[in-house]
Amino acid sequence: MHKLSPLALAVAGGFFVSPIIFAAEETAKEEQKIEKIQVTGSRIKGVDLEGTQPLVVISADDIKNSGASTIYDLLKDVAQLRGGSGTFSTSESGATSNSTPAGQAAASLRGLGPAATLTLINGRRVAASSFAAGTQNFVDINSIPLAAIERVEVLATGASAIYGADAVAGVINYILKKDYQGAEVNASYGNSTASSDEGKYNLNLVFGTAVAGGNLTVFADHFDRKGFMAKDRDATRNPLLQSSYSYLPKTAPNIYYFSAVDGNELATPGCPTALVTTELGEQICAYYPNEDDQLSTPFESSSAGFIFDTELGNVRWTSDFFYGQTKSTSQSSPAPINQVNDSEGPFADETVLDIFPENVRNDILDQIYIDPFNTVAGRRLYGFQFDARFATPRTVEIDNTSLRLVTGLAGDVGDWSWETALTLSQSESEQTAIAGVYNRYKYHAALAGELCNDGSIANYNADSDTLSCSGAIYNPFLTGNAANDALLALAQEMPTRDGKSTVYGWDARISGDLGEFNGNIIGSAFGVELRREKITDTPSSNSQANAANGYLVDVFGFGSSLSAADRSQWAAFAEFYIPLTETLDLQLAGRYDNYDDFGSTFNPKVALSWRPVEELVVRASWATSFRAPSLTQAGVKLRTTTASFDCGANQAVADLYCEGDGTERSNNVLELGNPLLQAEESASVSFGFGWSPTQDTTLTVDYWQFKHDRLVDTDMTAVLNAAITDASLRHCGLVPEGGQGISYNPDLCDVTDAAGNTIEDDGANLSEILGAWIDYAEPRFNELPLFRDHVLLLQNTGEQNVSGVDIAFDQRFDIAGGTMKLSFDATHYLSFERNRPGSDFIEELVGTWRYPENIASLGLSWSGDAFFSSVTVNYTSSYADDISGMRGRELDELDALGVLDADGERDVSAWTTVRANIGYDFSNASISLSVDNLFDRDPPKAYGSSRGFDSINHDALGRNYRLLFSYRF
Repeated sequence: MHKLSPLALAVAGGFFVSPIIFAAEETAKEEQKIEKIQVTGSRIKGVDLEGTQPLVVISADDIKNSGASTIYDLLKDVAQLRGGSGTFSTSESGATSNSTPAGQAAASLRGLGPAATLTLINGRRVAASSFAAGTQNFVDINSIPLAAIERVEVLATGASAIYGADAVAGVINYILKKDYQGAEVNASYGNSTASSDEGKYNLNLVFGTAVAGGNLTVFADHFDRKGFMAKDRDATRNPLLQSSYSYLPKTAPNIYYFSAVDGNELATPGCPTALVTTELGEQICAYYPNEDDQLSTPFESSSAGFIFDTELGNVRWTSDFFYGQTKSTSQSSPAPINQVNDSEGPFADETVLDIFPENVRNDILDQIYIDPFNTVAGRRLYGFQFDARFATPRTVEIDNTSLRLVTGLAGDVGDWSWETALTLSQSESEQTAIAGVYNRYKYHAALAGELCNDGSIANYNADSDTLSCSGAIYNPFLTGNAANDALLALAQEMPTRDGKSTVYGWDARISGDLGEFNGNIIGSAFGVELRREKITDTPSSNSQANAANGYLVDVFGFGSSLSAADRSQWAAFAEFYIPLTETLDLQLAGRYDNYDDFGSTFNPKVALSWRPVEELVVRASWATSFRAPSLTQAGVKLRTTTASFDCGANQAVADLYCEGDGTERSNNVLELGNPLLQAEESASVSFGFGWSPTQDTTLTVDYWQFKHDRLVDTDMTAVLNAAITDASLRHCGLVPEGGQGISYNPDLCDVTDAAGNTIEDDGANLSEILGAWIDYAEPRFNELPLFRDHVLLLQNTGEQNVSGVDIAFDQRFDIAGGTMKLSFDATHYLSFERNRPGSDFIEELVGTWRYPENIASLGLSWSGDAFFSSVTVNYTSSYADDISGMRGRELDELDALGVLDADGERDVSAWTTVRANIGYDFSNASISLSVDNLFDRDPPKAYGSSRGFDSINHDALGRNYRLLFSYRF
């Protein structure tokens, strides 16, 4: 067997990019004692493979001194995981179906999305969260107990030839502690230095001892963190632009423009903030999402488990088990109030204006129309339309439990090592809406005085003109009235959502010397794998849409995803390590996967490493990878959500639906799963070198490239574009059951083009129909009127191609009785190409919104016999603000502020933060203090984000600290 060479150890150390690096030399010494090891990226034991691939290693001491309390905290500064919109945390959580599930987080390599990153624990799979982010299943890294982790290995290159599906961008492998001796308790407390309280504490225990001829390692961990609101910081408390408002206030509703005599939205008295002048010259009471924006959810997690390892004769038996539970509460902005059929402008009875003084009431009546409207019970009343949202944010509680059990046997037969294991991994989630969700029928019954005291809707007898119960009329213009609030409470609903994701697996592997080539040993590994996956996501009936109820969910503004799917898979792989010469090594791998739903795929890998001298290794690799359609994507029965279409990506769509502007619009849609989806495919290439002229110096440079095809998504822009020529996608009113496409205002079929075609007819000229509609309806906006619940099918829609360069430098010095370390690592994105939605045009994303070109860290640390300290500088380069998707009124305000350049664009500024750590080791204890964002830098302004900053690449928390105390028994 080959031992680890000093160069290989140096190269592996050089690829570590976590901000704080400690005890790497001790880790290397321990690894040198091991004759047979297996590293992420290979199944072959006992050969020197680290030099053939860029492997990032985060050790136990690195974890301890990072200041991290969760896996996300640990990974968020790793360069390979920064940039783009793939990696997300609880800052992206919300209460709606298209939000990140509350309290959950995901890791995404190279910005390709969390579904393209394979998560392993001890080299084996983990069940995905049962609640998808959109339709992408992902592993919730918040469910992995940090206390159990010995180290983390990150391989940022395609690895399906070794590990199978999902390793498109690479693999993150969490290695558990085992053979631990003694006991250790760690306690930490952290908070921001702001006046608000974002406190967090962590307590964990690790204990190991000899038991029954083996070793038992037990761990337990508890973490608790308070939430963090936008209103808690000056930089996010107020909107950057006055024009970034919504017409739907949550107090003092506006009167809908259609009920106003002059056709303009009308503010009613009682607005708690100054009225806003709209682009149409109206004075309205407005809403800004900052006031309810939750930048980080309150989060609590508890976990416990064990790792047991023993010898049974010549066989080694290993079992690991952990159980975890997380709890979180998340909210989204209050839901808009619509009519029963979900169109704008609900009706209020004219008597609701009686709360105002007579002169004010009469002034309002002089400016509005009083029209008849039909109530839920079937009566005909008189009133007017208003614009508003509920006062209470939509709020959900979520409990997630996860468990994992792996039990396996391993041993040796001659010069061959073998192992086999059974795996059970499960994630189960329960969600309940606890506030801000209201039944549409009960609410409208309350508006008409038809909601009974028991919460039921009154029956109406037309013959006698009587109701079965007499209820008070709910007044949306009245605030702070207990009786009125109690009436609204009768309409509150608490929809639930239950999900379960399970992975059953069995694998068997063998590794050993296959023979000789040119006097050198050929290493090899072979294996087979069986896997069964199941997922269910079941919302309560009051949050489900179906054709029978006209796709109207019982509650306002709260979608759901009904899905259920399962699949079976088997695979076989082979891997070879062939020393072609004394200095040139070849790694070959191939894996065949067969799925019982979408079919089979074969993925190869070829890697070369050349050591012309002991101090230098040159390496290159090529591999293909794939991502099977997620179970949610294959098994969605019906998902109620919102989808955006981008008029900036398609001028034909812009002319018909956006008055020619390049804005982005959002609509209610229904998404359908697609059992005919094909697997996403990827080809990756990397080449570079590692140079270690001394034991204390390492430089690594690597070029990498991914070509990722057949991405799975819905694409409303593309459907709108296709509907221009495809009549089967155009529907007046709701899309029929079993159909697909776009739903238009039913009244649109009252007009035709010059040839007499309606919008549903083949050959219809949509531009002529738009002109006819403008003449017929005199609409507020000159665009084709969309209705609701467009039906979109998940499809293999496009591609993305990304390339870049990683650079890492590591230098150690022996100074003043200790070791000083200078470390630098950076990622430079050369290109990130992706086809625009609804277009075959490939756009370049590097330097655009959320895609910084350069990401870097520079660290300096010193450690002696007892004292240790470090300073790390993290840098994210500037990139373009999301100007293209802004409204015209916002662009006008930006222009007036003078923040746009000559081309009408602006950049989000580069961001640099400093992290400091200081600590002391006693004989049986240690204490350390870490401070993140030492100089309390606000995130750069981003006018294109409703939050005013980019919450993926930046952080509004400000200066925050963590004090850690550890005691070893």
